[in-house]
Amino acid sequence: MSVASHSRDQAVQSMFDRIAGRYDLLNRIISFRLDTWWRAQAIRTILTTDHPLIVDLGTGTGDLAFNAARLTKGNAYVLGLDFSMQMVRLAQSKRTATEYGSSTAFIHASAMAAPLKSEVFDGAMTAFVLRNVSDLTVFFAEAFRVLKPGGRLVSLDMFPPTPGWFAAFYAIYFYRIMPWIGTLLSGDPKAYQYLSESVRSFHTPEVIAEMVKQAGFNHLVVRKFLNGAVCMHVAEKPFRSAI
Repeated sequence: MSVASHSRDQAVQSMFDRIAGRYDLLNRIISFRLDTWWRAQAIRTILTTDHPLIVDLGTGTGDLAFNAARLTKGNAYVLGLDFSMQMVRLAQSKRTATEYGSSTAFIHASAMAAPLKSEVFDGAMTAFVLRNVSDLTVFFAEAFRVLKPGGRLVSLDMFPPTPGWFAAFYAIYFYRIMPWIGTLLSGDPKAYQYLSESVRSFHTPEVIAEMVKQAGFNHLVVRKFLNGAVCMHVAEKPFRSAI
């Protein structure tokens, strides 16, 4: 890892540590609660077996993990990992008060160096994480490594939407109004300015799709919401060819 990448990772980690306490509330307000629907779509897409073992890469406060456990009525077991200690602590504190929280576990670790055995998980999922990763090539390689053959990767993230009237409206809201709302409720202007800038400067969905393919995945599908402002990438780890 380069010095620049390491410095960026530390800055992003520190930012998420600072805003952890307000993170869930701000997600709901900023997305008009659409984030809960998008997460549900991702979870339904990743469920390929009756009792799946799933890893949530960049779990944050555990929203995606808890929702997966709840939607499967505890039949899925979800391990969440995140490089923000404060996020992980919040996720751990929510377990006992969350329905089917016992079907989840959380660890403090980087998704780019996951302390996990290879070919263990039926699914790997991630929501609104990719823009915060300094090396997506390593991230997708790690996701590929920990999945069983036939395992599925599902990723949700934000992107600049397709040009048009919605993109103009989105730009006003997301690049001007949203940072103001985030600052007002979190008291951290740098964090929500970073959020808007990370979307503005992010790769296109097509570039991310190519990165996923380069990691070894196949059967890739891209599903777009809100004119591409949010995209879900779905792919599978191939089964080994018979010799």
